[in-house]
Amino acid sequence: MPLLQYVCPSCGKQFDELVKKFDEKVVCPVCGAEARRSYSGEMFSATGKPVKHCSGNCKTCSGCR
Repeated sequence: MPLLQYVCPSCGKQFDELVKKFDEKVVCPVCGAEARRSYSGEMFSATGKPVKHCSGNCKTCSGCR
């Protein structure tokens, strides 16, 4: 289960959420609006190496290299 970063478009709250799937809908803990993924910060591959170009959506790419 991944721990992902989210941001609320309504109130601007940034928070981390443990989800079952990356496309699971998450609501803001402050205002209850549907939050969206925040792609800020560094992403790492399964090997622990930083990835140069990663969308965060593993279904649409051939994997981190």
